[in-house]
Amino acid sequence: MPFVANFPLFCIVITLAGSVTSSVLNGKNAFRLNIAILTLCLVMNFSLLVYLVTNPQQITYMMGHFPAPWGNETRFGPLEALMATVFCFVMLVSLIAGKSDIFEDVKPGSINIFYVMINLLMSSLLALVYTNDLFTSYVFVEINTLSACAVVMAKENGKTISATIRYLIMSLLGSGLFLLSLTLIYDLTGHLLMVNIQQSLAVLMADGSYRLPVTIIIGLMSVGMAMKSALFPFHTWLSHAHGSATTASSAILSGLVLKGYIILLIKIYYRVLGIEIASQMKVLNILFVFGLLGMIIGSVDAISERHIKRMIAFSSVSQMGYIYVGISLGTPAGFLAALFHIIVHAVTKPMLFSAAGGLAAASGHRYHLDELRGSAYKNPAAGVAFVIGSLSMIGIPFFAGFGAKYYLSMAAMTNSSKMWFVLLALAISTVLNASYYIRAIRCIYSKGTESPAHHRISRSYNLGMGVFIAANVALGLFYQKIVDIIALGLNFL
Repeated sequence: MPFVANFPLFCIVITLAGSVTSSVLNGKNAFRLNIAILTLCLVMNFSLLVYLVTNPQQITYMMGHFPAPWGNETRFGPLEALMATVFCFVMLVSLIAGKSDIFEDVKPGSINIFYVMINLLMSSLLALVYTNDLFTSYVFVEINTLSACAVVMAKENGKTISATIRYLIMSLLGSGLFLLSLTLIYDLTGHLLMVNIQQSLAVLMADGSYRLPVTIIIGLMSVGMAMKSALFPFHTWLSHAHGSATTASSAILSGLVLKGYIILLIKIYYRVLGIEIASQMKVLNILFVFGLLGMIIGSVDAISERHIKRMIAFSSVSQMGYIYVGISLGTPAGFLAALFHIIVHAVTKPMLFSAAGGLAAASGHRYHLDELRGSAYKNPAAGVAFVIGSLSMIGIPFFAGFGAKYYLSMAAMTNSSKMWFVLLALAISTVLNASYYIRAIRCIYSKGTESPAHHRISRSYNLGMGVFIAANVALGLFYQKIVDIIALGLNFL
């Protein structure tokens, strides 16, 4: 076994250790430690990605070298390494870009606790990507939920507390459904490792007598993860959480937290059910309807919203619809389109939230679109980033979002019964995307009645936004290379 096979476990352990260490540091040192840990994890995951792309394979790593059913294990190929690399990159850049807001919005005595939660969040995301054990997945789903709630509430005001309670209630309902399905599947198969469950289910499904229980189990898992990832109609908490949280928290919640649950669900479809059985499940039709509605209604809500962060949050609801529509097609092309859209959204949406935070800071920490007139001139980096992020979400060529919409439309053609619904929803959603993002761009580049006030922009903010812009353009120009890695990874998933 190559040495790089240890890197997933190293990253999970290092981030967990970082959460403990951050608790005894002051805010500045906790930030430095967090940046160092994320950089190290990014390097390790990228090294693993390079190894697995040049030596395509799936690696199984047994914890303590104890086999099932006593042991736990991680199992990973090029796809998992790619997702972990993207997650580490986005977390690192989001924290760099949002550093000023974190130190301004979070009470000085709580800044180190914020980074404790960030480390726990990163650890849980990596575990969801790499684990091959369903119960371990549930444990880290709960860690993810609680740390995400703490990150949202870090600003500590009435709005964030109220938003966190909404988020916690909806998320715990989703966790409860997932735990119930986990209990049922363990009772049915006697296994917790994903591959072992698939082998048992194949035997049980062979005579058709267990099709209904398996359908119920997968339905519970799917709805549970849909609730946690803000798929319509379970999205009502999202805009409140984004609108009141500090900028880095909004970026991380939208760009990463929602994606971890979807990655887990895709692994369940592939590794627990098997793609052949998953494509026959009627629950995909339910996700398809919710996804289509989310694509349209999320954009309609964004049009009527004047608070810039809540507008971007409703846009995320629409983008979750895109991802679930890809999954619900039930074809390899659909899953590929969904996974690529996850990467595009993970890179683009944190950039938009970070840009919105910079524009608001340049306008006296006001977030209403009418109060942001001229803000792009006061913070040029934020203005450029917001324009590029908006064009990407609309689907303009040469930006990341174009590839995502292109591959979803191509995937729709692999399912004749759903093709025209997807293409029509894509067309409508794209027009709606353009209407509210172009309106926002016009606002931030309109000359206001007030003369531009002096606004100090930190070097870390400019650095973060520059990296986000470069990443988005790179995804728009070289998306075929990423898609090739996803396709390779799906072969080993």
